[in-house]
Amino acid sequence: MAALNRGFRHVRTLLFGAFLAALSYTLIPGPAFLALLGIGAGQGRRAGALFMGGHLAGDILWSTLALVAIVGARSIGTALFDVLGLLCGAYLAWIGWTALTARPRGDSKGLLVVERPLRRGLVFGLTNPKGYPVALATFTALLAGSANALEFTALPMLLAVSLIGFLVADVILIAIIGASVVRRFYRRHELTIVRLSGLLFIGFAAQAVWHAAPGLFGLRRP
Repeated sequence: MAALNRGFRHVRTLLFGAFLAALSYTLIPGPAFLALLGIGAGQGRRAGALFMGGHLAGDILWSTLALVAIVGARSIGTALFDVLGLLCGAYLAWIGWTALTARPRGDSKGLLVVERPLRRGLVFGLTNPKGYPVALATFTALLAGSANALEFTALPMLLAVSLIGFLVADVILIAIIGASVVRRFYRRHELTIVRLSGLLFIGFAAQAVWHAAPGLFGLRRP
């Protein structure tokens, strides 16, 4: 019974990690977030919703590839998963440091009007060169603590929970974009928002290293 309870606990932790990874992947400011903010501020919530609807295709593609890579690494041994965790942790730390050291741009460009926001979101999501590595790094960081439960049989559940996370994040973003108070707040505190997102990335990096390093050095926690 104790073993069964531990198994359920691992599955719950795994699914919650996938949900949180998808949620964070969408909500943490990045190229798509900033593009959405500009479209929503300039053209309203409907245009922003269309952009996110198109971008969802890219979210699903990159998260699927990331989860397949993570589960595949777990299936052939934990050492590869641990190395992957360290590499992803380093990548997240680099993103976080870049955000923390960002400087004001010193210009004030006007908002770009997008005539076909749905198509723009689709193309943006599928061609974003940071989509896969960020998804891989984020999911690795938040699933590393449940590495023992990662199997290909769990992949459909992970994808389903991730889709829910993406949709929840999209609803949150669509609910807030376009509001004048949001636009004013972002313009006034853009640098602070970017740097706070950098701290979140560094936190994920630390979590990835925390779970990966002990396995590589023979100090795996029970």
